[in-house]
Amino acid sequence: MHFHHILMFADDTKISRKISVENDSVLLQQDLDSLMNWSKQCHLDFNVDKCKIMRIKHGYQTEYELDGNKIQETGEERDLGVLVTNDLKPSVRCATCAKAAAKGMQVLGVIKRNFVLTDEEDFRLLFNGFACTSKFGILCARVVAVSQKRH
Repeated sequence: MHFHHILMFADDTKISRKISVENDSVLLQQDLDSLMNWSKQCHLDFNVDKCKIMRIKHGYQTEYELDGNKIQETGEERDLGVLVTNDLKPSVRCATCAKAAAKGMQVLGVIKRNFVLTDEEDFRLLFNGFACTSKFGILCARVVAVSQKRH
C-alpha cells in the first residue's frame, strides 16, 4: 500500500496530496479508497462523519468520498490544539496565542503578588501549577511542596 503523504497519531489519520493538475484529485481519491480498504482489513473503522477535507490554495472542487459517503469540507480545523485554516493565515492563531500570553501574564501577576520566590525551581513549580492545571488539588500539592522545601 502506497500513499503520497500519510500521518498517523493515536486514533488520528491525515492523508494529503498536492493537487497541481486534475488527475491529482483522482490519485487522492484512490489513496482514500486504499486507506479505507486497509482500515477494513485491519478492523480499524473510520468514523466517516468526523472525516474532513481541507483545500489549501487550489481551485479544483473535486468531491471526495470514503466508503461511498461524501467527505465534508472545512475551512479550519483544530489539530492537537493548533488551529489550521485553509488560507494558512496566522490571524486566528495569533488571537489564540495572544489569549495564552494574557493568561501567562495573569499567572505571573498572581505569583508576584502572593509569593516571595528566590529559587528558580520554586517559580517553575508555581507557574506550571497555575498555568498548566485547573485541578485545585494538584496546585495545592505543588504549593505545599514548595513551602516544605524552604523549611
